[in-house]
Amino acid sequence: MADDIETQVEKAQPVARSIHPIFYITSWIFFSNLTILFNKWLLDPDRFTTILTCWHLIFATIATQVLARTTTLLDGRKNVKMTGRLYLRAIVPIGFLFSGSLVCSNMVYLYLSVAFIQMLKAAAPVAVLLTAWAWGVEQPSQSRLINVLFIVFGVGLASFGEIAFSLTGFLFQLGGIVFEAMRLIMIQVLLKGDGQKMDPLVSLYYFAPVCASMNFVVALFTEFRSFHIADLYNTGLWCLLLNAVVAFMLNISSVCLIGKTSGLVMTLTGILKNILLVGASVMIWQTSITPLQFLGYAIALAGLVYYSLGRDQIVEIATQLWTFLRNVWDNSPAYSSVSSSEEGSGHQPGGGGLPSAVRRALLMGLGVIVVVILAAGYIYGGADPRGGGGGGGAVGVPRPLGGGGDASSVKPVQVAS
Repeated sequence: MADDIETQVEKAQPVARSIHPIFYITSWIFFSNLTILFNKWLLDPDRFTTILTCWHLIFATIATQVLARTTTLLDGRKNVKMTGRLYLRAIVPIGFLFSGSLVCSNMVYLYLSVAFIQMLKAAAPVAVLLTAWAWGVEQPSQSRLINVLFIVFGVGLASFGEIAFSLTGFLFQLGGIVFEAMRLIMIQVLLKGDGQKMDPLVSLYYFAPVCASMNFVVALFTEFRSFHIADLYNTGLWCLLLNAVVAFMLNISSVCLIGKTSGLVMTLTGILKNILLVGASVMIWQTSITPLQFLGYAIALAGLVYYSLGRDQIVEIATQLWTFLRNVWDNSPAYSSVSSSEEGSGHQPGGGGLPSAVRRALLMGLGVIVVVILAAGYIYGGADPRGGGGGGGAVGVPRPLGGGGDASSVKPVQVAS
């Protein structure tokens, strides 16, 4: 009798529903690209970039402290054995590199378009690998070296095809990539080597105060000299608050994505995010992309995918994708009606013509070609023939921070690592 009651109680309990991983993937792509596009519109070309970054980090410092005391999102910090020696030996130097990465990555948007910057960022794994070799974290290999050279060739081709190339912007982007590569390797050496593991939100909990202090010092001797309170009110306090919330939500979505998906999903999602951001830059600011640049970016992406996944996983994914598409085609109403008519007339499926698999492959290939042609026509048809970052701007929106200026050449601020 007691067993029957327990069984009924177990059946009465509701089944917990989990959120589909596609929600976390979409959220991370949305907040990541929204942060860049929002800040690109917000900032003036020549002023207050470091101040806005400092504001993001101050907001992140306050928000992480609040979340640590009111939620379980930062419970991972309890697994970190933080001491004064570890803070000075690891957190401060890593925070310095993080600040340098943010400053360089933000300054580059004063000189280069969003699309071209995303193309240059494809070389980031190259810097990480070379830094790992220099620190002795990984051993050099011929296959990795060839893969690295392939990515460098694609990025170089994209740079050669850039119409509005700026050496200053290129050097800033290179500096940001090097700072970020050194930061990642130092995390691996100084923190993971001591058994300390941090997710992005816990990392922000420790690094945000250090980065905010360093950015404040930099802004104190540079941008604060020309900053006026009128610039703050011209932008709007609520607009700045919303901007900081969006940047912080990017960190929240990063934590959720890491916890709910695999490293493979994160790698593919990151590549998709960069492609979408390039497309958004082309459509919103009419950024001009030359065919040579497009080819170089395609080569760099191919090398990046091979570097991140490896041959075996690429073959496995391609096989699964082909199987899925074949099943969808076989179960489609059009294919079923054709098969039924062939059976009714006494003909064998595929008899007297090309095999069904070849016909499906040709049809799908034709569809891909049509999509590529339409996309290329849309991109090159709407591109600004004069090059540059484009001449588009937001209409009916508040005045950007720092006064007037062309909104197409301003820069975003990325707080998330």
